[in-house]
Amino acid sequence: MLRPTNLDEVPVASGKLDDDAVFVGSEIRSLRNARDITLHDLATSTGLSIGYLSQIERGISSPAVDALHAISRALGVTISWFFKPSDEQSTIERDIVVRAGQRRRLKFNSGITDELLSPNLDRQLELLRCTFAPGATSGDAAYSHRGEETGIVISGRLEVWVGDKHFMLEEGDSFAFESHLPHRYRNPGRTKTVVIWAITPPSY
Repeated sequence: MLRPTNLDEVPVASGKLDDDAVFVGSEIRSLRNARDITLHDLATSTGLSIGYLSQIERGISSPAVDALHAISRALGVTISWFFKPSDEQSTIERDIVVRAGQRRRLKFNSGITDELLSPNLDRQLELLRCTFAPGATSGDAAYSHRGEETGIVISGRLEVWVGDKHFMLEEGDSFAFESHLPHRYRNPGRTKTVVIWAITPPSY
């Protein structure tokens, strides 16, 4: 079964739960219930354990990138469904402008935080600001989806695998590839890495 993170290392509840993790978990549970899918069914279709899925739904743990991709596919949505919307964005600006302090944010337990720079999820292009903590990774397993993607490393270093190719990118380096090719990435450094990432269509 897929193990995007060692379940022995999944954080357990201690005090206040992370608001973003609670939001993602509640969205997963709502979608699963709406589609009449049991936890057992979701575990079977994703390769994730029932215990791990239960922790995610309760907000005890944030899913890893590859885990959320698997869950999204099983529930019939794109991963961008789980971006937490800002409550402060004005109606006038909503489809055109994204203020720096009002970005939708998606945090992963692997140390990656994605911020949605696109004003909505209905366009043909999705723009992200991805921040990788030291050692953060998309997961041990490569994944693929439809479309194309490109990006530029704003700061730090990014290690990228695309198909059978391996690349080490430095600050200022950019990349582009077809998303149907299996790919994964990580921050190999000791400082955070920031990448501006564009995906079309927004099937991320």
